Amino acid sequence: MPVPYLLTPGPLTIARQTKEAMLRDWGSWDADFNVITARIRERLVAIVHGQGSHECVPMQGSGTFSVEAAIGTLVPRQGGHVLVPQNGAYCQRIARISRLLGLHVTTIDYAEDAPVVAADIDTALAADASITHVALVHCETSAGILNPLVAAAAVVERHGRGLIIDAMSSFGALEIDARQIRFDAVIAASGKCLEGPPGMGFVIVRRAALEAAKDNSRSLALDLHDQWVYMQKTTQWRYTPPTHVVAAFDCAIEQFLAEGGQSARGARYAENCRLLIEGMGRLGMRSFLAPAVQAPIIVTFHAPAIPNYAFKRFYDAVKARGYILYPGKLTTLETFRVGCMGQLGERGMAGAVAAVESVLLEL
Repeated sequence: MPVPYLLTPGPLTIARQTKEAMLRDWGSWDADFNVITARIRERLVAIVHGQGSHECVPMQGSGTFSVEAAIGTLVPRQGGHVLVPQNGAYCQRIARISRLLGLHVTTIDYAEDAPVVAADIDTALAADASITHVALVHCETSAGILNPLVAAAAVVERHGRGLIIDAMSSFGALEIDARQIRFDAVIAASGKCLEGPPGMGFVIVRRAALEAAKDNSRSLALDLHDQWVYMQKTTQWRYTPPTHVVAAFDCAIEQFLAEGGQSARGARYAENCRLLIEGMGRLGMRSFLAPAVQAPIIVTFHAPAIPNYAFKRFYDAVKARGYILYPGKLTTLETFRVGCMGQLGERGMAGAVAAVESVLLEL
């Protein structure tokens, strides 16, 4: 059976060229490998137009490792207070990480189909001067909702607080411009919109905030400041890096730039999203979110209203036709999710919709 396409928010189906980049072995201290690391760091900063003001600190592990590294390094040990607007599981994960780090946490809670409201952040910051940082998920992949980054960032800047952005499912596809919004950190990972393999996260950090974070981290391995200082001094990673993943990620970024960068990648995903929603709509499948807040990354659909439906049976049948779906993340409704990212082959999203149609007829 052919290898199925991944219709998930990561890992993704990546290009053959990217896979082939993992066939070579690299010495983690070798000068040639260090050139790759430096090139990745420079290009990631350039994607958000942060040259001269921001630094890229790569980290081993999944994106969550980098989220914890950013919070644990940048939020002060004493008096650190994080405001987390939350409308999904990944926002809730940030709040949990912050609590486990011993930080004071305040949340603004929304329904899973409601975007964050910048005015609510404004009200919370005005009411509590002890809040030091706002941690915002740009695209909450629990449902696929897009939160208003530019408006929220303007509020945070006006109040003089720090902003930490989880851009795990938006970096590289949706615009984030350091020249227009002030942030302390933007966090993402290799296996998302840049279409590399999973295994490496990274944090784009405002240099002044990074310099001020010396000795603040609660962790040895997840200390962004220490990782940055060591890389600046030696060009090497502090501890053994995922060399094959780094090399493949470098290859994926090269393809990203050749495609046309963020605007082209975002346009491709937006078209995938449009074709998916329209095609599933013709099959009677309803998407969960209103179009105005639907990010072109992953779409949540209501489970089909047919007597024989069970997600595992549905999932297995779609997989047998060449596509792997993602289970729903909502707590109140039975849903499933379909990703719009990655390399989807010659048939693209139309092939995925046809596979779902075949399964629905079978059920």
